[in-house]
Amino acid sequence: MNARTLRVAMLGCGNVGSEVTRIIATQAADLEARIGAPMELVGIAVRRPQIARDLPLPPELFTADAHALVTREDVDLVIEVVGGIEPARTLILAALEHGASVVTANKALLAEDGATLFAAAEKAGRDLYFEAAVAGAIPILRPLRESLAGDTVNKVIGIVNGTTNFILDRMDTSGAGFAEALEEAQQLGYAEADPTADIEGFDAAAKAAILASLAFHTRVNAADVHREGIADVSATDIASAREMGCVVKLLAICDRVQLPDGPAVSARVHPAMIPRTHPLANVRDAFNAVFVESEAAGQLMFYGQGAGGSPTASAVLGDLVTVARNRLQEVRGAGESAYAQCEVLPMGETRTRYHIALDVDDRAGVLATVAHEFAEHDVSIQTVRQEGRGDDAQLVIVSHTATDAALARTVRRLQSLDTVREVSSVMRVEGEPE
Repeated sequence: MNARTLRVAMLGCGNVGSEVTRIIATQAADLEARIGAPMELVGIAVRRPQIARDLPLPPELFTADAHALVTREDVDLVIEVVGGIEPARTLILAALEHGASVVTANKALLAEDGATLFAAAEKAGRDLYFEAAVAGAIPILRPLRESLAGDTVNKVIGIVNGTTNFILDRMDTSGAGFAEALEEAQQLGYAEADPTADIEGFDAAAKAAILASLAFHTRVNAADVHREGIADVSATDIASAREMGCVVKLLAICDRVQLPDGPAVSARVHPAMIPRTHPLANVRDAFNAVFVESEAAGQLMFYGQGAGGSPTASAVLGDLVTVARNRLQEVRGAGESAYAQCEVLPMGETRTRYHIALDVDDRAGVLATVAHEFAEHDVSIQTVRQEGRGDDAQLVIVSHTATDAALARTVRRLQSLDTVREVSSVMRVEGEPE
């Protein structure tokens, strides 16, 4: 290898960026040995460069002029941990155009406009790596992108948001309500002051788009991902899941299905009941896990810390070492693979199962009326049980697999029945054999 010094520019110096720069500075000798050449950090773009930071770096490295930094002719590698769409997109495109390879942790940008970034990297003949964009330190994107490149992946299902997993875990294990569990997550630093991106599923949906794109060699954008959050998950839902031997998790689910006209894919994020025997059911606190099913490899599980400065920095630095080695040898790693161009199914055409709890009149014929509505919409009932009597009478029904649209129509019809006082709970069921 050429022993020339590789020059690195950083965009952002928050929790992740600070940890990345700290490791680059304090472990320079080890990184040089692994790469085959030394790295020099030539600049860090931040909003307020004058602020004192507890980093082993000279203050003159910090600059507010991010564009000037990424377009320097001597910059070989750019690390982007700013987040958001702009100015990150403009800066990454400028870096690639000026000959730098890029490592990014920007899930939102990749999910919204990954095609533009991949095209720019291809045109420039440079790398665009992004392991840190999904599940923090867990190596999941590279296995999908490279290790399983010769296999056919049929399903990716995962817990990819630590905040929501912590909240649902606390609701299950301690009996806390949603608001109480969210407050605890904020006190522990797992949830932001404004937790909307997490609890409404936006964060997980962006990650699902990236996972589906890599797994199925098809461009899937955030807008293609059906999204539901956890704000409406109640203590009753948690208790119902427990009675079924299940636990509630916010899942990112990406499926490849065979249709008469060829394969199609779907991507969705929503809370669901899964059996306590499923590997994902035992993912606790703020941890993440991704479960992959492929034709040759079978079932694979990836588990670990999915967020935080140090875990995410680990993924960034792993990409940095790979990209730096490629740059020394003037080669490129794996680029975008979107050759399959599969149809992305809308949620209504996705096949799933429902758990439905109905508050009903306690009199003869109610079950027959309810069952008739399921049959009318071509939805088969797997199990049904009655709980309580009189004013507390409730029917709990679990369906067989059907299209989400058919199940939704069934629920709407049940809500209109005179004998049904309330549809008190509707939740999808995943990961359980029929």
